[in-house]
Amino acid sequence: MASSGSHNGDAETESDKFEGSKIDRHGFLQDSNCSSDSLNKQGLPPEVMLRRERKWIQMLNNWSYFMNTNYRKVRERCRKGIPPSVRLRAWLNLCGGQLLMDTNPNLFEELVERSGDPKYIDDIKKDLHRQFPHHIMFIGEAPGQEELFKVLKAYSILNSKVGYCQAQAPIAAFLLMHMPAVQAFWCLVAICDKYLIGYYSQGMETLLRDGDILFALLKRVSPIAYKHLKKQKMEPILYMTEWFLCVYTRTLPWESILRIWDMFLCEGVKIIFKVGLVLLKGSLGRTSLTKHCPTVYETLQVLRNPPQHIMEEEALVHQIRKLNITEEDFEYEHQRQVMLKRKTTEQTSFSTVNRTD
Repeated sequence: MASSGSHNGDAETESDKFEGSKIDRHGFLQDSNCSSDSLNKQGLPPEVMLRRERKWIQMLNNWSYFMNTNYRKVRERCRKGIPPSVRLRAWLNLCGGQLLMDTNPNLFEELVERSGDPKYIDDIKKDLHRQFPHHIMFIGEAPGQEELFKVLKAYSILNSKVGYCQAQAPIAAFLLMHMPAVQAFWCLVAICDKYLIGYYSQGMETLLRDGDILFALLKRVSPIAYKHLKKQKMEPILYMTEWFLCVYTRTLPWESILRIWDMFLCEGVKIIFKVGLVLLKGSLGRTSLTKHCPTVYETLQVLRNPPQHIMEEEALVHQIRKLNITEEDFEYEHQRQVMLKRKTTEQTSFSTVNRTD
């Protein structure tokens, strides 16, 4: 995207404004909302991190073997957190992006050279400046915006049926913080077309169904939160849309996002559900909490800004692992919601036919 002279001047002014600011180890201005104040955070002891790195390198060098014969080991190591030094390679392998990239050499570059649908191109350009504006990759007209444009444009061409959805932008930007554009693109393809299939389609029927599944599972996890939301007649789509569509990149502290994504790319969409259940329970799971939410307005405010302590990395992962929700529970609720939807559709069709007659 070519920039005019005045735009370049604006970019310089924007950059000057942040000169001298402290940057955390994730690339955020330290006084921004996204910063996790990582410069002051005590990480794992170096010897522990080194040991984990070695284990991951061994596993990545024998990836097919581990995935085929010892997936539980892969899952357990993802739950502990992937070392930053190998996260790029691990994510690519976990989501299948590496395989897609190897199978389709040079396709990303070819897609970038195409013109694309003008409607999608305009929408993408409008959204570029909104993605993590306090990150050094995206401040002003930093190079990250150009890379983000390429990734989103390429996907809109590759999957023209879906095209571009605004919620894809934070995911693509998040990926670009960890890997080059071509790798971010193939990870985005895997996430949109395998993990979140149907989420970005018009009508969002899949998202609506998953909202109902989340609400049904909440009844098991936190009856108090469930009854509160039911009493206020709050549809799940009101509070879970951004959580699910953006995979919590706009919700959680940064360290927590990384841990959740380590698990999400390994275990799939059920991790998104589990995080949602933990947030709902932590925000509304006691009567002492619900009494502060007498109306839908207060409830939404709480769910849009969950208590900080339940979103902290270790606490969040601990609560996720404590959840007594099995694969069978997910499958049961999924099938139940599909049947309910089918029944509703059939009843609607029957009523329409009768009115026509």
